[in-house]
Amino acid sequence: MELLQEDSIAEGLKNSFSYIEYRTLVSELAEKGASTGPEQTEALSQYTQLNNSRMRRWDKTLKFTDEVIQKIKAVDQKVSWVVLSESWCGDASPALPVMHKFTEINPNISLSIILRDENLNIMDQFLTNGGRSIPKLIAINEKENKVVATWGPRSKKATKLVEDYKTAYGKLTPEFKQDLQIFYNKDKGQSIIKDLLELLPLK
Repeated sequence: MELLQEDSIAEGLKNSFSYIEYRTLVSELAEKGASTGPEQTEALSQYTQLNNSRMRRWDKTLKFTDEVIQKIKAVDQKVSWVVLSESWCGDASPALPVMHKFTEINPNISLSIILRDENLNIMDQFLTNGGRSIPKLIAINEKENKVVATWGPRSKKATKLVEDYKTAYGKLTPEFKQDLQIFYNKDKGQSIIKDLLELLPLK
């Protein structure tokens, strides 16, 4: 019998990471030249090292406006964010630090990270256009234990860049992926912040 969404998520959370634990894991893997997931390749190792550096930078430089901070502080009900990710995922490196910052501002918002390839039963309930794209955030209203929203793998703004490029060129190239990281750096997390605010039960 297939578990309900909320039940399968609860099962996956038994092996979840806090943001700090996840950052420690990625840092240790980067030092060892390894990555999360069953597949171990030089490329995935290099992506893990890149993401470790990027998240370290984001943790230090991310800025929220006073208006955004007040909106986040206004959330008065418990919201749980469960995020599927892997250490090598380039789109996770700008997103996870933003999510963590939300939880630092308001303890009513919690963040748990689970590894996609260890939780495919959950991942396959939250596909993006039929694919196992990550990061994938699942927002749960804790009082009702119900999934109320999802987000990912990218902000609406970044998603449009990706879709426009695919329309023009058929597929994403390594050069485009570098350009996407440049966009993330210039955007400074603002498009992700805007999207995540829309997930919150704001009055």
